[in-house]
Amino acid sequence: MIGQRQGIIIWLYSLKQAKMLRRFGNVHYVSRRLKYVVLYCNQDEVDTLIDKISSYSFVKKVEPSYKPFLKMEYEGKKPDKAKEYDYKMGI
Repeated sequence: MIGQRQGIIIWLYSLKQAKMLRRFGNVHYVSRRLKYVVLYCNQDEVDTLIDKISSYSFVKKVEPSYKPFLKMEYEGKKPDKAKEYDYKMGI
C-alpha cells in the first residue's frame, strides 16, 4: 500500500546518471536544460534517501519538496453583490 508521497528535487552535474535514480523511487520529470530530476518516494523515506543520494559524486544538490506541508485551501474575497447580480442577468 502506498502512503503519503513527497517529491525530491535532485540537481545533477550530468544527466548520464539520471536513469540510475529510478531505483530510489518514481522519476516524475527530467529537465535536460537545467539538469535536475524530480523524484517521488514515500514520505517516511525522504530523509534517508536525501542522505544517500547526496553522497553520490554526480549530484550537485538535493532538495525536498515542501508541497505536502503547504495549505492548499485558499480563502478569497467575497464577490460584490451588484456584480454577482449582473452575471446572473447575462449583462
